[in-house]
Amino acid sequence: MTIELKGMKTSREHAGSSFSGYPMLVLLLALLGVVAWNFSANLPSGDPPLGFLLLLFVPLLAFTVVIAGFFMIQPNQAAVLTLFGEYRGTERSEGLRWVWPWIMRKKMSVRAHNVHSERVKINELRGNPIEIACNVVWRVADTAQASFDVDDYKAFVNIQIEAGLRTVGSRHPYDDLEGEEVTLRGSGELVNRELLEELNDRMKVAGIIIDEAGLTHLAYAAEIASAMLRRQQAEAVIAARSKLVIGAVGMVEDALTKLSQDGIVDLDNERRATMVSNLMVVLCGEREAQPVVNAGTLYQ
Repeated sequence: MTIELKGMKTSREHAGSSFSGYPMLVLLLALLGVVAWNFSANLPSGDPPLGFLLLLFVPLLAFTVVIAGFFMIQPNQAAVLTLFGEYRGTERSEGLRWVWPWIMRKKMSVRAHNVHSERVKINELRGNPIEIACNVVWRVADTAQASFDVDDYKAFVNIQIEAGLRTVGSRHPYDDLEGEEVTLRGSGELVNRELLEELNDRMKVAGIIIDEAGLTHLAYAAEIASAMLRRQQAEAVIAARSKLVIGAVGMVEDALTKLSQDGIVDLDNERRATMVSNLMVVLCGEREAQPVVNAGTLYQ
């Protein structure tokens, strides 16, 4: 059965017609017995006559036809049947099977395959070169498409995995410390889901289903790795200092409010500014503050 898709004739799998091999195995043994009986019972003493040769030839021919039609299907395996180049269905029944010997059988595994891609160098959304790799679990869902709609479905899978990885990797930046964008490093689940959808869309033409897909390697390319590391460290320091200053301002504000509410000390603007400066130095300084004893006043 075929359908037309974008100008290309696309195959669709349907069940093939074959027979259980066990009754045919009994028939094979019976034919073997007939051949043996004819040979022993009718063997002439001199040159064999034509009738004897025919009695021997016909069972031997039937024996050859029967034995040529046997094939075995393992669990999670299928056989694509063709007759003179025409697709005649797919046999998925396990065990010993039999078809007419002129029907060709191409066995195909429908088990899950695990592929770990090579590391690919691409440019992420902001133009920075990165190295990226993924792991993909795939299987053949439509044996007709995998056999007839692509030249080599295994090579097709490997090429499309790399193409899909490049496409998804170029859509997002590597990192974003502000957390406002979907990033390759910080949004793993979203990126993996997007990669799964991208690969499934690419594999439809070959009858392949992607069950799992996820990034396994993500790093800046070697030529910019050190520079990007320094940039990340600088951005992390800036973000940490910003939070530290915001927290220190809140602590100073609380301290001044508490001193004023409890009437512990009455601060004018100059004393308030001095206390704010001292507290900010203590709270934001990278080194431990050293106290200074003032023997006079703020005004002398």
